[in-house]
Amino acid sequence: MKILGIDPGLRVTGFGVIDKQGNRLTYIASGTIKTSEGSLPERLKTILLSLGEVIRTYQPDCAAIEKVFVNVNPQSTLLLGQARGAAICALVSADLPVAEYTALQLKQAVVGHGKAHKQQVQDMVQRLLSLSGLPGTDAADALGMAICHAHSGETLAMLGALAPALAKKGLRVKGGRLVG
Repeated sequence: MKILGIDPGLRVTGFGVIDKQGNRLTYIASGTIKTSEGSLPERLKTILLSLGEVIRTYQPDCAAIEKVFVNVNPQSTLLLGQARGAAICALVSADLPVAEYTALQLKQAVVGHGKAHKQQVQDMVQRLLSLSGLPGTDAADALGMAICHAHSGETLAMLGALAPALAKKGLRVKGGRLVG
């Protein structure tokens, strides 16, 4: 299964593609889409079209993108949300299933704790994918997003398979706990 990870940003959007075969993760490609020039609509178009090209080139089976939360600066959050929206449009236009994860989930999946620094994420992505060099921060976050999905997607599929059996017993999961 090929997974495309996206680290959305208005100036720089990172992307990373990995292949998952069983428990083995293999690096395919990574890079950035830079949009520091032009009006907002032109920059969003660049993200949309460039990600479309990435999708056509690498033909992923699914995608994972970072969820955005409100930052200190509401204007920055709004702009980031628009860049994220352009990225999601590119993904769904290609009929890719899209999973969303928080930065905390990414850091927990890649480094093992949610308060990891960018350098730690870069180091672990390099190790997990056996890269010869350290990826840039945006590409590392995108690859980390793909790694997060590779691990979490499997867990979610297992939980989804258990749901019917739990329902037959009158049980369900609420707030992360099993209730009857």
